[in-house]
Amino acid sequence: MAKTASFFPKRLISWYMENKRALPWRETIDPYKIWLSEIMLQQTRVAQGLPYYMKFCVTFPKVEDLANASEEEVLKLWQGLGYYSRARNLHITAKYVSEELKGVFPTNYKDLLQLKGVGDYTASAIASICFNEPTAVVDGNVYRVLSRVFNIDTPINSTKGIKDFKLLAQELIDEQNPGNYNQAIMEFGARYCMPQNPDCTSCIFNDKCLAFQKKKVKELPVKLKKTKVKDQYFNYIVMVSDMNMTVLNKRTKKGIWQQLYEFPLIESNSGINYDQLIELKEYKGLISKYQIESITKYNETPIIHKLSHRNLHTQFWIAEMIDTAEKSINIDLILEYPVPVLIENFISEFFQKEEINKEND
Repeated sequence: MAKTASFFPKRLISWYMENKRALPWRETIDPYKIWLSEIMLQQTRVAQGLPYYMKFCVTFPKVEDLANASEEEVLKLWQGLGYYSRARNLHITAKYVSEELKGVFPTNYKDLLQLKGVGDYTASAIASICFNEPTAVVDGNVYRVLSRVFNIDTPINSTKGIKDFKLLAQELIDEQNPGNYNQAIMEFGARYCMPQNPDCTSCIFNDKCLAFQKKKVKELPVKLKKTKVKDQYFNYIVMVSDMNMTVLNKRTKKGIWQQLYEFPLIESNSGINYDQLIELKEYKGLISKYQIESITKYNETPIIHKLSHRNLHTQFWIAEMIDTAEKSINIDLILEYPVPVLIENFISEFFQKEEINKEND
């Protein structure tokens, strides 16, 4: 395949050198900066990840700075980017590199793979860009480009597909210029060979692309059916008091939003009304713990927060409590805590309204 497809890396790199976007991580071969960008851009668009990258580089200019930060500081700066396990792994790896490796990143693919949160794709990117090691990246963009140009209908999320596409990517890589090649194929997939409505008629590969010739572009790549999306029902009890206090709890169990903060949560099997809520033992426990005097529903229509494999149907309830020192915090400090976007959006809306109401009273 490599000999017959020699056109591929040449055209790709030529296109990239003329069309690449000016991005800050392309102005360095510092493995810390490349690692940071690659972790942030996993399952994240460049436009969304770029401001986070800039914030992290300013706040933590060196890996030692990131290592010395608290987990809460890291999660707060990451807030809104999603997939928070990336941030936790980022912090763990920064500590490891700083303390165990004396601030020096591994210089090859094999050793980079040993870092927590670093898989095949990230290790390949760092090794090729920073250390010129010819290890091919394979991500969603790469799957799409290769499956179309070479008309491969093996499911990209099957064991065989993962293996075959990695082998093909490795055959095609420009061994003299692996960093630019890897960035080129990712850039081409993201900006040109897009999932929907790519401009095939002016594509640099349209005379070679088998999917284009066979009118199969829309059918590729092939992906096995996703895991069924699960519905969950969240009821957040938002405590407020006359002394401007509220309650946030830290999610310590493994799963979504681990180590982030949220209001006291009651999960239910379906959406519930006021009469159903006050009969729940979890709610009765909150009454005695925080001396809740009254509770009202905040949003009549549940907020549906979509995650990769679940939809969270969320109801916020405003509970007036008698002040208690246990676990309560001043509302003025609430924005200092790292919280999921779902909670952040509520805080911005509800407490901003409260401030306006106070000013008008």
